[in-house]
Amino acid sequence: MKKFFTKKINVALAAMLCCALWGSAFPVIKIGYGFLNIAGTDTSSQILFAGVRFLLAGFFTILLGSIFADKFIVIKKKENWKKVGVLAVFQTIMQYIFFYVGLAHTTGSKSSILDSTSVFFAVLISCLIFKQEKLTVNKIIGCVVGFVGVVLINLSPGSQMGSFAFNGEGFIILSALSYAFSSVLVSRYSKSESPVALSGYQFMLGGAVMILAGLIFGGRLRVVSLPAFAIIIYLALLSACAYTIWGILLKYNDVSSVSVFGFMTPVFGFALSAIILKEQLTQQLWLSILALVLVCLGIFSVNMNVDKLKKHKNDKEEKN
Repeated sequence: MKKFFTKKINVALAAMLCCALWGSAFPVIKIGYGFLNIAGTDTSSQILFAGVRFLLAGFFTILLGSIFADKFIVIKKKENWKKVGVLAVFQTIMQYIFFYVGLAHTTGSKSSILDSTSVFFAVLISCLIFKQEKLTVNKIIGCVVGFVGVVLINLSPGSQMGSFAFNGEGFIILSALSYAFSSVLVSRYSKSESPVALSGYQFMLGGAVMILAGLIFGGRLRVVSLPAFAIIIYLALLSACAYTIWGILLKYNDVSSVSVFGFMTPVFGFALSAIILKEQLTQQLWLSILALVLVCLGIFSVNMNVDKLKKHKNDKEEKN
């Protein structure tokens, strides 16, 4: 397995698959609202929908992780269950309550771009709050360029793509902020526990909490058709497969060599939303494309390892 997941071509293909899966979630969730008869104002049912998805995702994550590890994955230390609880709050409960509700009040293509701000939030949180790494020039440039892209897509208040609603675009940004905190926490917690185990069990815990909350506040899921059932299973498998594959790639490769492919997630999300949902982007198509390019450049800059490039250049010059 290690030999397979360290070949450059396999790393690229596997990482791109993860990004495509994550990007496809934007239009599929919006389609799911239609099949499940969930109105944009039905917040409790949106939370219930998310809860069912992630309870199943947790089960599938542990199952797939156990298959790859050739043993059943468990939390090794009892004290690490506290870490599972903290991650469940940030990575599942907060992130996806904001995400599902926000997505119901804005477009899938716009959400895919706004959601990518999690990369920049994670860099700033890691560098300025947790002091896990240095805030380098290329990271600062990446954050600035990326946020310019986010601002660009909100420039025209008279159009759908330029509008801003707190329970729509605002919630998507809060979702990205929650995920950023969880990413930094996973980086810290995975030193003493398997990241696949952490993700799987926090998915199940977070999903169970959201199901309970959704039911208490009157949420209902009307899974009366095969397409509706298929969408829930697809979304659960999407998270399980993407997180499992991504975790394996990070295990056998440098973080920077894998994370650099993350800039493709908003690309897939934007493109698939425009194609599948047939969202009207023609009035601001050039502005949307420019914003997307800037976001991708920002993510690439944040992930670029300048020191490694300089070392490679120096080694090459010494050989010559």
